Amino acid sequence: MRDVSAPWLEKVWRRTSLVQRLTCVALVPTAISAILLVTLLTRNQMDTLREMGRSTADAIAQQTATVSGDALRNGERRELGRIAQSIVQLPQVSRVRISDRDGEIVADRVNGSIVSGDDDSLTVSREILDPLSRRVVGSVTVDVSVEDAVAAQRASVHNALVWLALSLLIAAMIGWSTARWLSAPLRNLAIAVRQLGLGDRTVVVPVTDDTEIGDLQRGFNGAASKLLHAQIGMEREIATATDELARKNAALEAASVAKARFLAAASHDLRQPLYALTLFSSGLAVDEFDPVRLNRIAHIQECVESLDHLFGELLDLSRLETGAMPAVIRDVPLDEVFEDVSVNFRMVAEQHDLRLVVRTTRLWVRSDRTMLARILNNLVSNALRYTRTGGVLVGARRRLDGTVRVDVWDTGLGIGKEHLQHIFDEFYRVEGGPETGRPEGTRRGLGLGLSTVQKLAGLLGTRASVRSRPGKGTLFSIVLPEVQPGMMEAPPAPAVDPGIPRDIVGMRVLVIDDEPTILAGISYLLGSWGCEVMTAEDAQQAMEAVHQWMQPPDIVISDLRLREGTGMDVIALLDRYYRRRPGDPPPFARVLITGETRGEFLHHIDQTATQVLFKPVSPERLHEVMVSAWTVHRAAV
Repeated sequence: MRDVSAPWLEKVWRRTSLVQRLTCVALVPTAISAILLVTLLTRNQMDTLREMGRSTADAIAQQTATVSGDALRNGERRELGRIAQSIVQLPQVSRVRISDRDGEIVADRVNGSIVSGDDDSLTVSREILDPLSRRVVGSVTVDVSVEDAVAAQRASVHNALVWLALSLLIAAMIGWSTARWLSAPLRNLAIAVRQLGLGDRTVVVPVTDDTEIGDLQRGFNGAASKLLHAQIGMEREIATATDELARKNAALEAASVAKARFLAAASHDLRQPLYALTLFSSGLAVDEFDPVRLNRIAHIQECVESLDHLFGELLDLSRLETGAMPAVIRDVPLDEVFEDVSVNFRMVAEQHDLRLVVRTTRLWVRSDRTMLARILNNLVSNALRYTRTGGVLVGARRRLDGTVRVDVWDTGLGIGKEHLQHIFDEFYRVEGGPETGRPEGTRRGLGLGLSTVQKLAGLLGTRASVRSRPGKGTLFSIVLPEVQPGMMEAPPAPAVDPGIPRDIVGMRVLVIDDEPTILAGISYLLGSWGCEVMTAEDAQQAMEAVHQWMQPPDIVISDLRLREGTGMDVIALLDRYYRRRPGDPPPFARVLITGETRGEFLHHIDQTATQVLFKPVSPERLHEVMVSAWTVHRAAV
């Protein structure tokens, strides 16, 4: 950056080209020397001319005084006039005056052809002595004009200046040509460097001489040649690396697709037997009073819950990677989400003598409420698992850039620096001794909780960050855009018919699934709850089953994927069978249970009219959804 406070001469110098600078360096000293020399010579010559004029005037005055002595002593005015007239006719004499002793002018003659001014004339006076007595008898005054000499000198100076200007012009032309000749190689080098910078790899400058400039030109050509070879080699290496990277990227994409397909297949196919196991294990305790058997059943259910937890993590990862969990962004009050977290984990914290502090806040953010709640639930669950003393703090803080930072801070054992960069990776767990966390029995995670948090944060347009000090605790944070508090648009509560049962005892339930074990398990479970159950493996069996009832079923529970068609096809068939006229309300409540996570199988489902559950479904969740679906159905009717 140029200095704006630089002197004006330096600014002018910066704007000049190299040719102009060389010309100026060659011409300025010559011009200054010539001007000084002409000035000094002119002044000396003028002084010499004036001195010569004074000497001439003094000689003429002395001569006039000598020849005028006798005539002035005798009073011969005519003779004095003649003498003055003869003297005034001498070259450069402009006036002669002769005075007597009393100062009376006795002779005064003027040369009419000479007009002298005050600056171009010299006046000399001399006393007139009597030749016999050597006494002063008068004086003579002579005016001598130096105008001609001065004019001649001025003409000489003018000619000298003309020749000086012409000489300077010739010198400037020669200097300009010489400067251009000297700067041409440098200018060609500058152009070559610019072309080299623009990508011209074949640029070469000619070597003009064997001086330092020639060395510079040869050095540039050598550097350009080496740069060309280095660039060619680098391009080859880049091309090789690009091809290798493309192959690795294709392999990674193929591996990612294979993993997504495997997770999708595993989450569907492996959940089928797990779902049946969940149903059968839940029905084992019905009408069982033997303590030994109840203890064994409890262990079985604990193992089933552990499997359910592990498959839940896999299901969440599969749904995130297949895009089955789109974000629904809206204005969310943080206090409501915090309250849900407090309700979910306060009892867990108390069971392990920990404190769960959730600070109330009036801040609102722009986010997906369900995803935000899932993020906080995962973080708080993880914090409680790795905290033995103290507790967990959940809070929010407004930032100056219009965002809100949501923090989950624990007083656990902390995370080592070597683990922080991998803590959000899939299947990454901080392994160690018993001190790494609180024992969880058979419920051991896969290391997907924090990975799920980061993926959910990405769907919300942010990232989760972590800070930790071993032995002190860990802080997880996410940053969300702040919005002004608004009015909550509470969904209209359905009018509950007093006649709607609060339980499902006596309900007619049609279960559709192509797995006999699942049909047997859910039929046994619903029967233990007092439901009247019919089962079917396809549409034909479903129609045969409902013909045994005089009225439509209260609830239809169906798997999404069947051997022939889908559960939605069977539900649509039953809808057409029971709806006598177009526009009639839905004849029954419907619940869809699936292990599918791919978006193309789920996007066409109207989840406002159909409750969707993902396998395996716990008995408590199934019971809750059945009551909810029945309530919504009766409110619509």
